[in-house]
Amino acid sequence: MGYRLSKIYTRTGDAGETGLADGRRVAKDHPRVDAMGELDTLNSQLGLLLAELAEQHTACPGLDDVIAVLAPCQHRLFDLGGELAMPEYQALQADEIERLEAAIDRWNEDVGPLENFILPGGSRLVAQAHICRSLARGAERRCQQLNAVEPIRGVGLAYVNRLSDLLFVAARLIAKHQGIDEVLWQAAAKPQA
Repeated sequence: MGYRLSKIYTRTGDAGETGLADGRRVAKDHPRVDAMGELDTLNSQLGLLLAELAEQHTACPGLDDVIAVLAPCQHRLFDLGGELAMPEYQALQADEIERLEAAIDRWNEDVGPLENFILPGGSRLVAQAHICRSLARGAERRCQQLNAVEPIRGVGLAYVNRLSDLLFVAARLIAKHQGIDEVLWQAAAKPQA
């Protein structure tokens, strides 16, 4: 494939602009760059979740399915970032959304209906899955903000939305496989009159 980056620093961004793959220069706080950055942050945290899942999978074999479903998501997030960097580029396909939905449905059956609000926690893995979920929501918001000023493909917007749903159910499934009770939200006590 050859080298894609021959030099890591270029000094071309020192004045607060960056280049897109189509040759345009935009401010580093442009909604497109902001959306790409949020996807990158999510991808990095997803990498941490996958590394921690890999460390735990021998002790908890049920995590293998979570790894198998989440691992391709890093690549698809990179594809989506590529689409944002190169607006004419189209890599993400609708069948990826269907793949996520199938996993959500399968995992949701396994964990059962949600009877209460749950909080991130219970184990490091569960909390990390929730960090990824919340970052997916943030990335989705940034993509929607970009879409409001420069329309982007709907498949990318749907993918990030569905990924956050998948990560929520993944957190629940991880807790189940680890034998850990979910942390249930407890409403504040009502003030006495």
